[in-house]
Amino acid sequence: VQLQASGGGFVQAGGSLRLSCSASGDVLSIHAWAWHREVPGKERESIATIAEGGSTYYVPSVKGRFTISRDNAKNTVYLQMNSLKPEDTALYYCNAAVWVGLKMYSYWGQGTQVTVSS
Repeated sequence: VQLQASGGGFVQAGGSLRLSCSASGDVLSIHAWAWHREVPGKERESIATIAEGGSTYYVPSVKGRFTISRDNAKNTVYLQMNSLKPEDTALYYCNAAVWVGLKMYSYWGQGTQVTVSS
């Protein structure tokens, strides 16, 4: 199973970006998706998750500004990021909990850089 993330870039404060992450390979189904972000010198932080049934969770710092969604038919997750702030600058990673046969495995995408200027 491979995850391919895309959509990062450079944007001014107040702008928007949409990240995508698609899973390919021996994917039976994806139990849950998550977006994480990492800043140099800090631990990787989980910022948004979406379960198989569609329930979502956001950390307070992004709630109301970011929206996570999934397209199960395409094995793809999205992160719509609005009202971006300089402190959102980070390397963003997608993560998927994937059923492969009767076992669940965790996979990571390669990371996509988001830079927000003030």
